[in-house]
Amino acid sequence: MSTRWWRDAAIYQIYIRSLTDGSGDGIGDLAGIRKRLPYLRDLGVDAVWITPWYPSPLADGGYDVADYRDIDPLFGTLAEAEALIAEAHELGLRLIVDLVPNHTSVRHRWFRAALEAGPGSPERQRYIFRQGKAPGVPPNDWRSVFGGPAWTQVPDGEWYLHLFDASQPDLNWDLPEVRAEFEDVLRFWLDRGVDGFRIDVAHGLVKHPELPDLGVDHENLVEPPDRTNHPHWDRDEVHEIYRSWRRVTESYGEDRIFVAEAWVSRPDRLANYVRPDELHTAFNFDFLRCAWDPGALREVIDSSIAAVSAVGAPTTWVLSNHDVVRHVTRYGDGDLELGRRRARAALLLMHALPGSVYHYQGEELGLEEVLDLPEEVLQDPTWERSGHTRRGRDGRRVPLPWQGNEPPFGFGPGGSWLPQPEHWRALTVAAQEADENSMLHLYREALHLRRDHPALGDGELSWLDSPEDVLLFRREPGLVCAVNLGTSPFPLPPHERVLLSSEPLPNGKLPTDAAVWLA
Repeated sequence: MSTRWWRDAAIYQIYIRSLTDGSGDGIGDLAGIRKRLPYLRDLGVDAVWITPWYPSPLADGGYDVADYRDIDPLFGTLAEAEALIAEAHELGLRLIVDLVPNHTSVRHRWFRAALEAGPGSPERQRYIFRQGKAPGVPPNDWRSVFGGPAWTQVPDGEWYLHLFDASQPDLNWDLPEVRAEFEDVLRFWLDRGVDGFRIDVAHGLVKHPELPDLGVDHENLVEPPDRTNHPHWDRDEVHEIYRSWRRVTESYGEDRIFVAEAWVSRPDRLANYVRPDELHTAFNFDFLRCAWDPGALREVIDSSIAAVSAVGAPTTWVLSNHDVVRHVTRYGDGDLELGRRRARAALLLMHALPGSVYHYQGEELGLEEVLDLPEEVLQDPTWERSGHTRRGRDGRRVPLPWQGNEPPFGFGPGGSWLPQPEHWRALTVAAQEADENSMLHLYREALHLRRDHPALGDGELSWLDSPEDVLLFRREPGLVCAVNLGTSPFPLPPHERVLLSSEPLPNGKLPTDAAVWLA
């Protein structure tokens, strides 16, 4: 396998609770992932990224970690994880695990010790404890991403910082002990054969030492505020941590990699994370957030490529993940048929761009956001912390439909932890495998073509002359991608043959909301 595989890899995100249930308790697990590895190989991806599998109270879907060196019994055992890594490698798949360094669970041994030890103790130095401004008043005005204050008071009067849920206390990354602990965690999993790490909240580890007030009360995960000189987001000091992490992974060889979840204000700020001595890749959230608009998309593509190319890194494209509304729903704006049509076109656009790509499980089936989950099943902490005003992220985490005509559609013998829509019977893997025009078939063709065609993956892009509502560009050697975002059919430019199209091409024209690859 190439040591630079990460520059153009296609990577599949597994939200562990929702891929497949192997134990019969209604919750996805390692046994379920192992069962589906051949499916993922056949889909044509190069690697999988698994969301946190560590012991956790699951107050935030596993992003509240109680032990970074074990597997939650709900999902399996450490021995099963080691078997999964080996089986993935046997199938030619690499495996990336999720690392959550900004915060732990309140049930982590460090936080329990901090509560027991009391104010001023070395145990409390591992987290960010402070006295309030006044009795009953938090140390500052910072807000939790999930809603409400970012501080919780403990019985002895001190407050601890949590930029997310109150069950997720932020670590103090100014403390050498914290830095040493996570370098050891990296080695623990590298020793077991993992191929890389996705870094949760990579932009959030370091806080301004004076913890100054922000003066605003808005915080949102997907539409962030201005993060220039922010007291707790995207601070320059975070890069020293990633330089030390890079040295750790390179001691295991050049093929172990990082991908950063870094919500930043500008492409040049994102490029800082992927400088040659830091992280390898970082999700391109500007592309994910971009509207279905030709001018906006072209601007995002150009600025993203320019920013990371300046530091020698590839761009990492992504359309959906477990935190954002599924792009079928975003692009459709209430019309799922339109959303799926645009999602098919976006698939070909993304795969024709230079760099690597990430897929969120279920997007290959054209799954939409489930907007009508009953309130009693909602588990995202956003629902409670917002006073039941924001439903949160459960709608994009509904378990996958595999086969059959009734829920849970082959997810597992014990039902599913979130209910699936009845109409997903038409979107199951089995149903789509029987339909050569399905979204699943399009994904497989695109991924296999992308792997085999010398023009696709890492490299450069050159724009061609086209109407302003058409994206038209060339990849060398010998591939042209056209995406029609206008209202009129676009006559195809001269070509030898059609490699792949998202829709039929009547009279040699590309319909609206469609894309094509031409040789």
